[in-house]
Amino acid sequence: MSVRTTSAVAARVLRQLRRDPRTVALLIVVPTVLVVLLHEVFSGREEVFQRIGAPLLGIFPFISMFLVSSITMLRERVSGTLERLMSMPLAKLDVLVGYAIAFAAVAAAQATIVSLVALGPLGLNVERPVTIVGLAIGNAVLGMSLGLFVSAFARTEFQAVQFMPAFVFPQLLLCGLLVPREQMAGWLDAVSWVLPLTYAYDALARAMASAPLGGRFWADVAVVAGVTIAALVLGAATLRRRTA
Repeated sequence: MSVRTTSAVAARVLRQLRRDPRTVALLIVVPTVLVVLLHEVFSGREEVFQRIGAPLLGIFPFISMFLVSSITMLRERVSGTLERLMSMPLAKLDVLVGYAIAFAAVAAAQATIVSLVALGPLGLNVERPVTIVGLAIGNAVLGMSLGLFVSAFARTEFQAVQFMPAFVFPQLLLCGLLVPREQMAGWLDAVSWVLPLTYAYDALARAMASAPLGGRFWADVAVVAGVTIAALVLGAATLRRRTA
């Protein structure tokens, strides 16, 4: 890998995103609006917003980054832009890490803005606000890396969108947000252990509690970071210098 080459790829992707206001709106505005709507839906039941608000700070950016990164990378593959990049003397990781850095910067901005709105004007109270913001950024980066990886298995943008119900929604249902995992059927609990969003949600739930974070929290963070890196490495393996 070359730092200079990777930085150049990241700068190109950021310039491309800047010229696409609809994508920027989807990444920055939509998650913020969703948090505001969530607050208004539970305006008469403040305790519900306080309970689920912090976990959703990490889940909303995860979803939007997964969707945008998968579609954007698919467009690069289909349009031939990625193939032209790969025709140059670049390492595969140079290309994918460049994309990852660009999207990670957007993910950090997205998660930070959403968290500031929730923790500020909306009055979300959490024990460790800095930790919650950090986890939201990490979850957004996780969604980005998984989106880059699964884009290799889609041929059209419609197929990329289909990964939402096929790949993301089961994780939402089984991560413990809607029903505690210990109350699920045994086989569902077993499945939840192999889903990365389970560990992302568990880390957020532990950061919300007043008890010390403990080793389980750091194990969750390590799993999320490991899956993020593994998805990027596997994504690099899917890049081809020539289209068949």
